[in-house]
Amino acid sequence: LVGSEMCIRDSFPMVSKIVFGRGSFSQLGEILEPKRLNRNAPFIYFVDDVFKGNAWLTSRIPLAYDDKIIYVSADEEPKTVQIDQLVEQIILDYKERPSGIIGIGGGCIMDVAKAVAIMLNNDGESKDYQGWDLVKNPAVYHVGVPTISGTGAEVSRTTILTGPERKLGINSDFTPFDQVILDPELTKDVPKDQWFYTGMDCYVHCIESLNGTYLNAFSKTYGETAYELCKEIFLSDHLTAEDAQDKLMMASWHGGMSIAYSQVGVAHAMSYGLGYLLGVKHGIGNCIVFDHLEEYYPEGVKLFKQMKEKHNIQLPQGICANLTDKEFDTMIGVALSLEPLWENAIGKNWKKKITPELLKTLYQLSLIHISEPTR
Repeated sequence: LVGSEMCIRDSFPMVSKIVFGRGSFSQLGEILEPKRLNRNAPFIYFVDDVFKGNAWLTSRIPLAYDDKIIYVSADEEPKTVQIDQLVEQIILDYKERPSGIIGIGGGCIMDVAKAVAIMLNNDGESKDYQGWDLVKNPAVYHVGVPTISGTGAEVSRTTILTGPERKLGINSDFTPFDQVILDPELTKDVPKDQWFYTGMDCYVHCIESLNGTYLNAFSKTYGETAYELCKEIFLSDHLTAEDAQDKLMMASWHGGMSIAYSQVGVAHAMSYGLGYLLGVKHGIGNCIVFDHLEEYYPEGVKLFKQMKEKHNIQLPQGICANLTDKEFDTMIGVALSLEPLWENAIGKNWKKKITPELLKTLYQLSLIHISEPTR
């Protein structure tokens, strides 16, 4: 806890309604029905396009009247221009504001749904709201249904967007979902590499929160729960597939709650720079960087390497071997702009310790170094 002022100054909203359990996705229609404003105010579903043609999931989406499914690719992380285009499309296609926005997918789809719900009720462009507490009006009613676990996007008060000048979230009290459905059954077909990278996003949330200067009793309780779950999921041999799915969904939720009441740190700041310049997905970027952060998180990195070896994960290597000094400067600028992350990781005097030169060295170690393959 950074002094008693932290308790007074910071008050974060929580998702007000949560449903958890295998098969709970089938309750979506019952949940949405009383929220429909009228026949002309549709529910808009943003669905990961990996489910296009997947009747097991899409046939259970409770469409009625003018409701619409919009399939969104998660190959690239959301951009501000993409959000603005989706908002404009909805405004032009319908006479009234939607009754609600529903995101069904991973972290990218969660962020798209949250951002669109905000921008439907706020003027201007989404890039104008990248930052902390810039949103003025409450978002349209919005629901999150994660189909992969680890990002914590289903619970967080931010929506990560890549804008024309930076990669930064819309971080506000109006961002969190009004309702979340946590159905571990929806995660059953996630590919192994994606399962690991996204799960490690949750693990890194725990490490950065529990080792940060913003740590308080509230965030510590959530972080420790998620940390223990991650160790069990990624290092034990006794879990069934269903147990692992259930536990990782709970770890994701608790890890997201932990950083909601504290903050992330070095790996996330550097991953944002990597994502902005090269489009590297957030989970992979966290893993690439975290693998070389022993100086900041020695025990956490040691355990991460054990998890990586156990699951035979080989991280991308040498992805920045040909970067110019100007490109490195761009990454460094994006990373250094995330001041709350550095303050949490290093302390109030972080600018005296984290220089552009040091950050360039860390990037070079993480992104150019060719290590021996994981055996």
